[in-house]
Amino acid sequence: MSYYLGIDIGTSGTKTLLIQSDGTIVAEANAEYPLNQPRAGWTEQDPENWWQATIQTVRAVMASSKRKPSEVKAIGLSGQMHGSVFLDKHHNVIRPALLWNDQRTAAECDEITAAAGGRKALIKMVANPALTGFQAPKILWLRNHEKRNFDKLAKVLLPKDEIRRRLTGELVTEVSDASGTLLLDVVRRGWSKKLLGKLDLDADLLPRVVESDEVTGTLTTEVAAQLGLTTACKVVGGAGDCAAGAVGNGVVKQGVLSTSIGTSGVMFVHSDQPQYDVAGRLHTFCHAVRGKWHMMGVNLTSGGALQWWVDSVLQGLAGIDNAQRFQAATAEAQAIAAGSDGMLFLPYLNGERTPHADPHARGSFVGMNLTHTRGHMTRSVMEGITFALRDSLQIIESLDVPVRQIRASGGGSKSPFWRQMQADVFGKKITRLEVEQGPAFGVALLAAVGDGAYRSIESACRATIKVAEETKPDRKAVANYNKLFSIYCDLYGQLKDSMSALSDYQNA
Repeated sequence: MSYYLGIDIGTSGTKTLLIQSDGTIVAEANAEYPLNQPRAGWTEQDPENWWQATIQTVRAVMASSKRKPSEVKAIGLSGQMHGSVFLDKHHNVIRPALLWNDQRTAAECDEITAAAGGRKALIKMVANPALTGFQAPKILWLRNHEKRNFDKLAKVLLPKDEIRRRLTGELVTEVSDASGTLLLDVVRRGWSKKLLGKLDLDADLLPRVVESDEVTGTLTTEVAAQLGLTTACKVVGGAGDCAAGAVGNGVVKQGVLSTSIGTSGVMFVHSDQPQYDVAGRLHTFCHAVRGKWHMMGVNLTSGGALQWWVDSVLQGLAGIDNAQRFQAATAEAQAIAAGSDGMLFLPYLNGERTPHADPHARGSFVGMNLTHTRGHMTRSVMEGITFALRDSLQIIESLDVPVRQIRASGGGSKSPFWRQMQADVFGKKITRLEVEQGPAFGVALLAAVGDGAYRSIESACRATIKVAEETKPDRKAVANYNKLFSIYCDLYGQLKDSMSALSDYQNA
């Protein structure tokens, strides 16, 4: 039997899975690390933390599985997208990495748009508008604000590709994650020389780009010994966490959409052709499936908004252990009727991406009155997160992209209460998979494909991924949510100027 590792470098921690070639999960391990926020809207991490977490989790799964090092044939890598690891000519990390939810680059986004000849011209070049989370504006920010560091710069890597460098010594990325740099010609699946020229950026700053199931190298002697593996162990391209999670959910064919509620929220739909939203509200990226693409909407604080609410606001839940706060809070929310008796929550706690692309957007409760309780507020937070996902679904369907099945993943798939809420807000059946392990499972399957265990990622998914159950929408709740969603959609426009003014005040 051959075995494959999937390593996912997340925002709050790293998860590593070991699977058999038939998809059976043999062992898993997690390791957490801190998120640094030196200023409001700024998020950074030390790449060394990712590496130590990788070592810890790989060693842990090898120890618990009792597999021989030679039985592990390949590794797939996934990770938080868009982050920037800045390396000097000796491949030393120059400064902490800027992350996907960092909002400091609004001026650089304007600079990119102007250099490209306007928003429409930029979208035509790279299929996406300039957004603060993407990697390209981070590179320009370094040039504009930390010239001494920029002068040292020799290479820029995405988070998972920094781990690849440490595993293999190779400077490589793959098409799905590279799509989120804003520097990839998404249609042609290669770096956009045209945009790089307009931005006066050297193409040598970027790594080689490959397809997601391609083998990119093998473990170095030192690292193989460190991890308890062999130098014959391959490392495949892998995928950004969104595409990797979609592979792990079997979203590798037309008509299937996944909804993922993690720190961020993602609506991800497969596309056989490189379709894109001319308004730039959705992202169009290369899929981890060869020759395919995907569209997705992203909300910056989905599960992160609920985590904030439970940890920061409800931390005083009397007599309840920290580990039980989420269950206690959602139990209170479940006792409240759908619609939270007319209270709405806008989950824009760190700006927003889809559909507003506004780093100055801020969160708010609207419609509060004296009858509302803590349970109302918790339910309203969960409903606001789900409404934000419906924003993306509405745009996807307006572009005539077929959505025949929605598969739930992330934290929102584990709660029957939240699965029902999604079914009611979306007005569609929600399916849950027998095994839902997200990006780490997806890239473990890509590793199996790269090693030759399967002919393609589609055949790997058919063999290993099964639907466990369906959640049907409740008609009464659907009608209720349809009324509230219309009001929800109006609120951003009404509050936008005030949000921007408050953002300026907070950052002063």
